[in-house]
Amino acid sequence: MITRTISIEDLLSAYPETVGYLISKNIPCLVCGEPLWGTLEEVARDNGMNDEDINALVDEMNRMVGRVQA
Repeated sequence: MITRTISIEDLLSAYPETVGYLISKNIPCLVCGEPLWGTLEEVARDNGMNDEDINALVDEMNRMVGRVQA
């Protein structure tokens, strides 16, 4: 399951299909040519997202990868 605290490295390793979604949200990632470390939440905040935006991002990515929390 994808959480706010997942590292970008772990996210992309476990769910490579999220790369395109991250790019569409203007969130750089390892595959995009610039190494990026930290958690999904840290990177999202660095890109201007607030708590509501981050929750929506996590929910959408979990739907994408079929890991919706019950």
